[in-house]
Amino acid sequence: MCADRDFAYGAAAGLLGDLFLGDPRRGHPVAAFGRAASAVEGVLWRDHRGWGALHAVVCAGGAAGAAALASSLVRGSRTGSVALTAAATWAVVGGTSLGREARAIGGALAAGDVEVARERLPHLCGRDPQSLDADGIARAVVESVAENTSDAVVGALVWGALGGVPGLVGFRAVNTLDAMVGHKSAKYRRYGWASARLDDVLGWPGARLTAVLAAAAGDSPRGAVRAWRNDAARHPSPNAGPVEAAFAGALGVRLGGTLSYAGRVEHRPVLNGEGRGVEVADIERAVRLSRRIGLLTLGVAAAVSTMRKGRSS
Repeated sequence: MCADRDFAYGAAAGLLGDLFLGDPRRGHPVAAFGRAASAVEGVLWRDHRGWGALHAVVCAGGAAGAAALASSLVRGSRTGSVALTAAATWAVVGGTSLGREARAIGGALAAGDVEVARERLPHLCGRDPQSLDADGIARAVVESVAENTSDAVVGALVWGALGGVPGLVGFRAVNTLDAMVGHKSAKYRRYGWASARLDDVLGWPGARLTAVLAAAAGDSPRGAVRAWRNDAARHPSPNAGPVEAAFAGALGVRLGGTLSYAGRVEHRPVLNGEGRGVEVADIERAVRLSRRIGLLTLGVAAAVSTMRKGRSS
């Protein structure tokens, strides 16, 4: 039973580190992975799915393999195991920085400074800020908080519970690759296909758990479940759909609709059409819901780790 406690203690310490420290301004491990992945892409890039799949295997497999090696080196030390889990959790979880960035944009909007909000929005999501008014920016922030709660917090902890430090690191590596090459631009439509599909597969359990916890921790559990059931499948993303729909229902707001990425306009379905339009104050509500979900996920992850270790012993 020590191993499951090691994960629980380490993950809790890592979340506390994220809460009080946030992401480092320089030398973030995820940024270092991104630079390494870009270097690999520079060597491997071809307009072909096979080469893109190789890129995903080399980068994500290399990261998970390095984490597995580190785990094996501290296997005999409980202190070392907890410390490694804490460091890995802090490195891959980004809940505090997500909340800070969302609140900074919300503060600018509350002060009536839409231009500052537009300048900060690219730090949070890939929307075209110049095409958005204050309400559009607020909606983009709430949607980004919802999706990144699943990607940057819940999904990582789920895979950490299932696979230890290699699970934590491997999930974040795949999620980062999807952000880098998984979008449908002309350059990455084929090369990024494998990274995008792998992210869909690994993100599936975390997205559903996020939706469940949004319903449990939100202001309107029935609204969250109803929006998830009625609207999630209409979203083009199999994982963002349940998460954004559940957040919309839990907060009582409408999400989705027309948006623009890099000059490309998309008309997405409205989620929780019975809700009201997003207001600036809803950004703070979304951040608080995200934080509650993160804390609940820690408990779920510790329980999953305990059951996994119990079955293997």
